[in-house]
Amino acid sequence: MTRGLHALAGGLLRGCLAIGSAVLLVMHLALFVPGFGLGVIFLLPWPIVTMRLFTNLVRRVCGGVPLPYRDRPEPPEGEPDGRYRHDRRLYRSPFWPRQFRYLEWALGDPATWRDVGWLLTNPVVGGLLGFGPAALVAVGLAVAVSGGSVWWVPVGLGMVALGGVVAPTAVRAHDAWTARMLAPRTGLGSLKAWLGKRFVTLTQLAALGGLTVLSAALAVLAFVAFSLFAVGIVGAVPESAAAVRRFTALRRQLAQRWSGVAIQTPYRPEPELPPRRPDGLYAVGDSLYKTKGWTRFFQRLDWIWNDPATWRDLLWTVTDPIVGGALVAASAGAVGYGLVGMTIPALARLGRLDDPPALAILADRPVLALLAGLALIVAGTAFAPAALRLHGRWTAVLLAPTAKARLALRVEQLTESRDDATSAQAAELRRIERDLHDGAQGRLVAVGLALGAVEALIDTDPAAARRLVADARESTARALAELRDLVRGVRPPVLAERGLVEAVRALALDSPVPATVSAGLSGRAPEPVEAAVYFAVSEALVNAAKHAAASAVTVEFGHVDGVLTAVVTDDGRGGADPALGSGLRGMRHRLSAFDGTVRVVSPPGGPTVVTLEVPCALSSPRTSTSSGKGSSSS
Repeated sequence: MTRGLHALAGGLLRGCLAIGSAVLLVMHLALFVPGFGLGVIFLLPWPIVTMRLFTNLVRRVCGGVPLPYRDRPEPPEGEPDGRYRHDRRLYRSPFWPRQFRYLEWALGDPATWRDVGWLLTNPVVGGLLGFGPAALVAVGLAVAVSGGSVWWVPVGLGMVALGGVVAPTAVRAHDAWTARMLAPRTGLGSLKAWLGKRFVTLTQLAALGGLTVLSAALAVLAFVAFSLFAVGIVGAVPESAAAVRRFTALRRQLAQRWSGVAIQTPYRPEPELPPRRPDGLYAVGDSLYKTKGWTRFFQRLDWIWNDPATWRDLLWTVTDPIVGGALVAASAGAVGYGLVGMTIPALARLGRLDDPPALAILADRPVLALLAGLALIVAGTAFAPAALRLHGRWTAVLLAPTAKARLALRVEQLTESRDDATSAQAAELRRIERDLHDGAQGRLVAVGLALGAVEALIDTDPAAARRLVADARESTARALAELRDLVRGVRPPVLAERGLVEAVRALALDSPVPATVSAGLSGRAPEPVEAAVYFAVSEALVNAAKHAAASAVTVEFGHVDGVLTAVVTDDGRGGADPALGSGLRGMRHRLSAFDGTVRVVSPPGGPTVVTLEVPCALSSPRTSTSSGKGSSSS
C-alpha cells in the first residue's frame, strides 16, 4: 500500500515534469525563432541554460542519471592590443567572443540535441506514464463514490487497485526511458546521428510515395493499351509493357539500395529473330511475315504476352498505390501531417495569430492538437525504418521471380557460365600453345641447331665449338625461365603450396602500389576456386596501379555463411565501369564458372571497392596472419 502511494506521488511529480517540458519547449520555440531567424543570437544561450537546468533536475529525480555534457569552454583571452579574437574577427569586448564560444559549445554537443529530443517526446511519454496511474485512481474513486448502482463500487475500487499496481511499473518505465534519452553515450549513437538517419529514411519514403503516383499512372496507361488491343489496335501493348518494365526495374534497384532487399529480374530472355524459311518468310508461332520489322514486332508482342512476369508487373502497378502508399502514409505521411496539419496550426492558435490555418481535427483544442502532432511526428519517425524494410519486402512479393522463373534464370546462368568456362579454357590452351611455340620451343630448336654445329666444329675449331656450347647453355636457361613463367601463369607454385592468402601476399610484395592483405579464413578453398580468385585479385591490383592512380590498396579475405569473399579497395580516382573495361568483365566471367559474383562500387573521385564472392566450403583449418607492402594486420 505504502509503495503504491509513493509510486503514485512519484508519477504525479513526473507528470508535472512533463507539463514543465511542454512549457519549456514553447519557450524554446519563442526564443529560437527570433534568435536564428532575426540574428538576435544573444537570446540563444538562455534557453539552453534553462533547458540544462531543467534536464539536470529531471536526472536527479529519475535516479541520478550522470551528466553527459562536454566541459564548458574557457573565457576568451585578450590579444596584445587589448582586443578579443573569435574565428577571423577581432572584438573590443569579450562579450561577443564569449557568446559565440558558448553557442558553439552548446549547439555542438550531442547531449544538447538529446535534451531537445527529450523535450519533444516527454510531454506525451512522461504525461502518460506519470499521470496515467493517478488518473486511474481518480476515475476509480469518482466511479465508486458517484456511481448509479452498487455494481459501480467494485468497478471503481478495481480501477483504484489497478492504478496502485501499475504505478511502480510506470515510474520505473519512465525513469528507464529518461535515462536512455538523457544519459551519456559513447561512440556514434548520438541523437543527431539518429535524427540524420531518420531524415534520410523519411526522404526515401517520401520519394517512394511520389513513385506510387507514377505506378497508378502506368496502371491507367496499361488499361488504355489493352483496351485498344481489344478493338484491334495492338501497337500500344509492347510500348506500354516496356514502360512498365523500365519502371519496375527502377523499383527493384531502389528496393535493394534503400531497403536491402535484392530482387532479381524475372523476365524471360528476349528471343532472337528466327531464320528465314525456304519460301523467304519468317515464322512466329503459326503466323508468317514477309519483313523483319513486322516479324520482330509480333515476336516481341508474343514474348511479352506469354511472360508471366508481365502480368505480375501490371498487378503490382495496380496494388502498389494501395499497399505501398499505406506504408508511406503510416510513416512519412504521419510526420508530414503532424508537422503541417496539426503542429503549425496549433502553434498559430496558441500565438493568437489572426486567421490561423484550420485543423482537420481538434480544431478547438490547440494544446491537445499540438501534443497529438508531436506524437504523430515521433511515431512516424520511429516507424520509418520498419516501413522502408516492409516496402522493399512488399515490392519483392510481385516483382521478384517465381520459383519457376528462378529455375529458368538459373538454367540460363549455368548455360552462360558453361560457355564462359569453355571459352576461357580454350583461350588459355591457345595462349599456352602460342607461348610454347613462340618462346621455349623456338629456343630449344635453336639449341638443337647449335649442338649440331658444335658436332661439326669440335674437331676443326674447338674455340668456336665452345662458344656455341656457351650460347646453347644460355638459350637453355632462358627456355627454362620461360617455361617456369608459363607454369606460374597457369597456377603459381605458391598458390599450390601455401594457399590463396599467401599467394596474394606475394602479389602484394611485387605490386607497384603499397598493398595490405588481411585474412579471415580458417582453411583452404578448393583449388579451382583459389586459382580463379587469385587471378581476379591480381587483375584488380593491376587495375589499381594502371588505371586508378592509387596510392594504397587493401585486400580483405573472409568466409561467411559458405561464401568466400575478397574485397579489394583502392584510394584512386574511381570511375571504374565494368561495361567499359575488359579486365573487370574477365573477372566476372572467370568467377561465374563457380557461381561467383563481382560487384564494383567506384564513384568519381574514388574510392573503388571491388567485391568478389564465390560460394564454397573451406577445408584443412589453418591459422594465417596478414601482411603487405609496408603494413600488416591480422
